[in-house]
Amino acid sequence: MRRIDTFPTHQAGDLQYRAGQVFPFGATLTEGGVNFSVYSSEATGCTLVLYNHGQEKPFAEIPFPESFRIGNVFTMLVFGLNIETVEYGYRFDGPWKPECGYRFDPTRVVLDPYAKSVSGRTVWGKRKEKEPAFVHRGQIIREDYDWGGDTPLNGSLNDLIIYEMHVRSFTAHASSGVKHPGTYAGITEKIPYLKELGVNCVELMPVFAFDEFENDREADGKRLLNYWGYSTIDFFAPKAGYAASAPFGMEADELKNMIRVLHRNGIEVILDVVFNHTAEGNEQGPTISFRGVDNRTYYLLMPDGSYYNFSGCGNTMNCNNAVVRSMIKDCLRYWVSAFHVDGFRFDLASIMTRDENGVPMMAPPLLESLARDPVLGKTKLIAEAWDAGGLYQVGSFPSWDRWSEWNGRYRDCLRRFIKGEGWTAPELLERISGSPDLYETRGPASSINFVTCHDGFTLYDLVSYNEKHNEGNGENNRDGSNENYSWNCGAEGETGDRAILDLRIRQMKNMLTVLLTSRGVPMLLSGDEFANTQYGNNNAYCQDNEISWLNWEMLKKHRDLFSYVRKLIAFRKAHPVLRAREYGYGYNGTGYPDLSFHGLTPWEYDWNAQSLVLGCLWAEDHLKYGTKRDAFLYLAVNAHWEDHVFRLPIIPAGYSWKTEAASSEFGRITERGEACVPARSVMLLTGSSRRNRRG
Repeated sequence: MRRIDTFPTHQAGDLQYRAGQVFPFGATLTEGGVNFSVYSSEATGCTLVLYNHGQEKPFAEIPFPESFRIGNVFTMLVFGLNIETVEYGYRFDGPWKPECGYRFDPTRVVLDPYAKSVSGRTVWGKRKEKEPAFVHRGQIIREDYDWGGDTPLNGSLNDLIIYEMHVRSFTAHASSGVKHPGTYAGITEKIPYLKELGVNCVELMPVFAFDEFENDREADGKRLLNYWGYSTIDFFAPKAGYAASAPFGMEADELKNMIRVLHRNGIEVILDVVFNHTAEGNEQGPTISFRGVDNRTYYLLMPDGSYYNFSGCGNTMNCNNAVVRSMIKDCLRYWVSAFHVDGFRFDLASIMTRDENGVPMMAPPLLESLARDPVLGKTKLIAEAWDAGGLYQVGSFPSWDRWSEWNGRYRDCLRRFIKGEGWTAPELLERISGSPDLYETRGPASSINFVTCHDGFTLYDLVSYNEKHNEGNGENNRDGSNENYSWNCGAEGETGDRAILDLRIRQMKNMLTVLLTSRGVPMLLSGDEFANTQYGNNNAYCQDNEISWLNWEMLKKHRDLFSYVRKLIAFRKAHPVLRAREYGYGYNGTGYPDLSFHGLTPWEYDWNAQSLVLGCLWAEDHLKYGTKRDAFLYLAVNAHWEDHVFRLPIIPAGYSWKTEAASSEFGRITERGEACVPARSVMLLTGSSRRNRRG
């Protein structure tokens, strides 16, 4: 609680107030009242509007005296407010000239861009029959959560195994067995499962306040919502509808508790954040906050006052404007300091490289300021290094040695190779190596490797469908990507053919094995570890139903796949050579290179040739990597439709090969030092000795 001068100078009805303090922006609880501070460079006036919770009409409206305006900031300290029941917003006076970008409307109450809590959607999927014009109102919270000594974990990015999830999807299905399905509390209940699997980081799809009823409609008898939440209303407030305790105003505490318990169990938290656009859409969209506060500051505008649309969602945030840049930095600092978040994944991050005319910049000031910010100094920064305007920056996203990237090239290459496109083999060697062709000066951790994510097929659907099946989205199957590089293994969708089902499981294991042994940072999509399906829907952004919800019955059905993934994760954790911080091309103390590639014959691999077979050998020097003894790891990948025999590399006397994981039960090692790898399968081997051969 801030302590400032508490002597009132003005009165409006029963409320007393005085000039407040400029910083921090937003509504801040002080010793004597609530300090309100809001920026608008071009408004001619501003009025604070106060409501009692749930009431349509305000109980007070207080215009900011001109003397309360410092520069372009309106600030006021109001005494005697009951913060448990008060809601607030602002009216802004100013010109209405849309053709020039001015969209001030004093008849409309708008949300504070810095509100720390937002009412209006307290219970997921429920709204009043007749809603007030001003639905999303700011609320005032106490920053008094007892963290019990918790801090962000600040683990090494190289050591992370990221697990991407949707808060609601993870536990909404009745089979999840949690007390509070679809909530932050539900995730907390599932932490033992996450620990059993072995992941050490969860990446949450958007948890910033959004409206699930944005563009709600019906299709095929189902209600479709803004389910994923990539349409932000407020960047500082958690989504209340994801909290079981939100009706009591405790959504922030519930989310903090989830993060604290995850940290206690060694699991970091990364938030998927959307600074590229907002829920206000284009010029036909609603005025909720930013448009009514200062349209020309917050958005990229064309000369006629309409909106640039590099996001594909109607508008584009003016990220490199100094004020917007400060807001984004304030936001991230707040989530790190107040919520102990460990990192952020930035949706369509290439938009953040564009200037006010939409032109990409070589050194965007926003990205540099985030990279060098002292509060964010140990926070993970991950870019989705492309946007909907055609800007693709995988491998070239401005980094200052701080930014990592979702490696879309890794995803596409591995999918195509395992599917049987041998021409991708030379590129796959780069991807397994940590993509040095893209990140040689930055290191393997710059590459976030993944095969699937929320956007696209699940892993099971990737091996079960040749085509997307998004008919249920009500867009005539036009939405979603057409380039999936998928293969249904012989039948489209569900089938009872045992051979096809076995092949699908094998193909999933093949991709997961390569993913979890590749250098870089692996990311799994939640549910892939037990063959979760979306029934061929590769864009389930609107599906709040069994299409999106994880069916935990599949864990029972595919326990073998779960065990396989758990074993791979444990294997990765046990072998630091797979998590190397540098590429390292030379020989190490074992007498072998850290990583080398082989064909069916050891040490013979043509980097320029098409092939559907490859062998990867890692030599783990115990002195270099701090392990108890040297070890050799070998991955044999056979993406061919015929069986193949791999001659295994000779390893030092006293060492022997053994199988750690195999996607086919028929894979085996012969006495002659060969690995017999069945068609479309992989084998993961270790060569080790009981003693450290160098002492």
